[in-house]
Amino acid sequence: MFIKRLLIGVMAAIAAACPALAGIEPFPAAFRTQEIATNGTTLHVRVGGSGPAVLLLHGYGESGDMWAPLAARLAASHTIIVPDLRGMGLSARPTGGYDKKTQAKDIAGVLDDLKFDRVQMVTHDIGNMVGYALAAQYPERVTRFVIIDAPLPGVGPWEEITSSHALWHFSFWGPDAERLVAGRERIYLDRFWNEFSADPKEFDESSREHYARLYAMPGAMHAGFEQFKAFDQDAIDNKAFLAKGKLKMPMLAVGGEKSFGTTMAAVMRFAADDVTSAIVPASGHWVMEENPAATIELVVGFLAKSSVGPQEIRLTPSELDFGKAASAGPGTSGVGAIQTIVLKGDPTKAGLYTILLRVPAHTRIAAHRHPDERIATVVSGTWYFGYGKSFDPVGLKALPAGSFYTEPPAEDHFAETRETAVMVQITGFGPTGTTYVEQANNPAR
Repeated sequence: MFIKRLLIGVMAAIAAACPALAGIEPFPAAFRTQEIATNGTTLHVRVGGSGPAVLLLHGYGESGDMWAPLAARLAASHTIIVPDLRGMGLSARPTGGYDKKTQAKDIAGVLDDLKFDRVQMVTHDIGNMVGYALAAQYPERVTRFVIIDAPLPGVGPWEEITSSHALWHFSFWGPDAERLVAGRERIYLDRFWNEFSADPKEFDESSREHYARLYAMPGAMHAGFEQFKAFDQDAIDNKAFLAKGKLKMPMLAVGGEKSFGTTMAAVMRFAADDVTSAIVPASGHWVMEENPAATIELVVGFLAKSSVGPQEIRLTPSELDFGKAASAGPGTSGVGAIQTIVLKGDPTKAGLYTILLRVPAHTRIAAHRHPDERIATVVSGTWYFGYGKSFDPVGLKALPAGSFYTEPPAEDHFAETRETAVMVQITGFGPTGTTYVEQANNPAR
């Protein structure tokens, strides 16, 4: 989440006096930094790699430094652009312009300076708000959008979300707030890192020291508070964007398992037509600190493009070779008699997959769940399916061939077949897995 500009030389001197500590991974040595004048301010920008451009936007409590591990992973095949937002990190701190519509124009100016017309975009926290404003104002410039763990002012259940007492900081700004926090920046920031993480220890001490020093720089806390102060204007602007229509580019809406979770996708479906949901397991809000490996895999999988285009597949029922099918493969309940054919993708890796299951007659599957959002179609037979934390015959609904149902992320469900075998096709966004409510029912135990 989230005065006049000091001279760049002064800022650089302070940064040199406060080098990144062990918890902050450096960007690859081939990356360069530059100060880019844009829209009446100057942004500190890191650039590296080669290929199609990927724009990474950070949020409050951090800076563009948070993205170093992801940048390192993507740089072999993409040009990575990582600015510090207006007033944050090592960027200039103007007195105004902290509404996200204005900041989106800051970013558009950076892209113009770097000669990139189109980008894929990955955002977190307040970066989400700037990213949405960029995509809404310049939809032709954003080809794919990964948006991580923070709502958008004025979009969907914004009023309900902001009524939470945990978000009091949205209204904490002004001269007296600045006086209260002056000299106590670390204490104030610790509250974010502690309360919005699944395990505060994952946001390590050296990272905390690094960011606390950045936010203790002259004017930094004022600029940070201005980000929150602008939310009312942001809500007005976002509603105006929505009135013109939803975003059309593919979007991956990612929530930390212990933070926004599937709510992230639910919110974004108010603002975008093509939304896929994903969860970073064992993580709160700070996904790049709490579970960077899972976060990176989700992002890389979604941004990946095939150089030869999509594979064309056409199969009749007689061509589905269950003789070579796996037994209860990844993405299934794990019941041994179930046969699995992977039609598309790989359920164990990040990205879209489709599997076809053949479930024998008289098979009962106890309550379990999967981490990804899945949609399913009954291809043949009658499938008896229900939601809940334990198998309940009363909760089963008969789904004949042609029926459609969903398996929301982390929602427990159960099923059975009766007199006939059933084939079910399931599509999800990996990596997937299976967790039983009662481990005693897990066939893999």
